[in-house]
Amino acid sequence: MSVNPYLEWIHECEAWLARGKRLPLGGIPATAKRVEGQSTGGVLIFAPHPDDECIFGALPLRLAREAGLAVTDIAVTLGSKLERRAGRWQELCNACAFLGWAVECAAEGGLEKISPKGRTTDPANWRNAVEVVRGCLARHRPEVVFVPHAEDWNGTHIGVHHLVIEALAAMPASFSCVVVETEFWAAMDTPNLMVESRAEDVADLVAATSFHVGEVERNPYHVTLPSWMQDNVRRGGELVGGQGGVAPDFKFCTLYRVKVWKTGTMGAVPIPGGALSRQQSAREWWEKVRMAVR
Repeated sequence: MSVNPYLEWIHECEAWLARGKRLPLGGIPATAKRVEGQSTGGVLIFAPHPDDECIFGALPLRLAREAGLAVTDIAVTLGSKLERRAGRWQELCNACAFLGWAVECAAEGGLEKISPKGRTTDPANWRNAVEVVRGCLARHRPEVVFVPHAEDWNGTHIGVHHLVIEALAAMPASFSCVVVETEFWAAMDTPNLMVESRAEDVADLVAATSFHVGEVERNPYHVTLPSWMQDNVRRGGELVGGQGGVAPDFKFCTLYRVKVWKTGTMGAVPIPGGALSRQQSAREWWEKVRMAVR
């Protein structure tokens, strides 16, 4: 009887996953240094929950390490469980310190009712939340803003999208920035950028996610992050590269949709090549994007 040649490989995949679950959670010495010397500019991540910053953090990590942009994570909420908020904040601080990023909470304890339902049922709270985010934008004046796309399934992710877009609309017409839409719970239909990650960067994103100990203890999604990034290569090869095209020889990647906010509206921006490989310089890529949106 012939033996399926893939069976041994699948068993190795099972063993790989089991080994990952036995690795330490958090407590890993940080090797990254925070980019200093920028009072304004740089990258702002608007994270719906603590841990999102790590999951879709491939491009912010490369912009910090290769282009020298300071990254600040804005924790829009600290989750729905009151008893976990203090713990989640500390875990978030630990994760961002590991990556060399600054971190702020949008409001003490996080903003409340950030969802499509909260947007309609409590308009006064929503207006206050928009003003809080507008204040973050005015204080930091970022060059790049990361925000979930409008159909990212989870109510808080969708709420954060609308919250940030409304806050951008409340900024002066002279304000402009690159807006990078992210995905996790639901895939985008029209991403326009594939960002490859080196093994070292993937390991750091997984390690940073592991600092969210209380979350990954109940669901060890940190160890499946590399698999998700591998599947992004499959999707991105056609969604970004074109249907029927040959997928790039990436091992790990994250998909994004890059736009520009300028003169009070969101617009398209030409993306150089549609892919940022690990061999390419994120600094050079970023300079091309900056020139394209001016």
